[in-house]
Amino acid sequence: MTQESTKSRESDLSDALVAGFLRKNPDFLSRHPGLLRFLVAPDRELGDGVSDMQAAMIRQLRGEAARLKARQDDIVLTSRANLSTQGRVHECVLAVLAAKSLEQAIQIVTTDFAVMLDLDIVTLCVETEADAAIPVKTPGLRMLSPGTVDAVIGESRTVVLHEYVAGDPEIFAGGAALVRSAAFIRLAISDGTPPALIAFGARRSGKFHAEQGTELLQFLGRVTERCIRLWLLDKP
Repeated sequence: MTQESTKSRESDLSDALVAGFLRKNPDFLSRHPGLLRFLVAPDRELGDGVSDMQAAMIRQLRGEAARLKARQDDIVLTSRANLSTQGRVHECVLAVLAAKSLEQAIQIVTTDFAVMLDLDIVTLCVETEADAAIPVKTPGLRMLSPGTVDAVIGESRTVVLHEYVAGDPEIFAGGAALVRSAAFIRLAISDGTPPALIAFGARRSGKFHAEQGTELLQFLGRVTERCIRLWLLDKP
């Protein structure tokens, strides 16, 4: 049925037809109670200076019902988004667990994670002294000056999310200009290795925000650091 035909059918309905239908079907609203929230009850004539408290309460209840419905819709959308994110994170975990070498694990983190998580750039960053040799020559692996991880994430935090941020060239290199929203995950690979982090960057502002849960990102970080530990130190 086209939109024009629907409008035509609606215009053919008159007050008399609707009233007649309701008289013949007195249980119609009991069978369709959801329609009651779309109806407007007539104001009662109570005389000068007399307020209709019942009507005011009904309006208040209607407003509260609308707010609750909107809240319910938000919860449903958030739940669906969380399920989608959970599936993407699980996909990342399976990928890094399947790595055959340290170089491949780093490549999966810095390349495949971006695709799986619908991001624009992912880097793996490790603190190192200026004259230290880079242990692995892999694109996406970034060297940071000592103290940078704590400065970026905070000394007592594991994950930090930035809703609006300018990309840091030290972390995102040539992709820094794209980054408008970012997430950083601390990696504690071992007591004998320097601090490290995974940096997620997105060109869309608000991709990450403070109201998001960080449990899945923390889980992904723990799996990644353990995989790197196995390849780097050859022991659990």
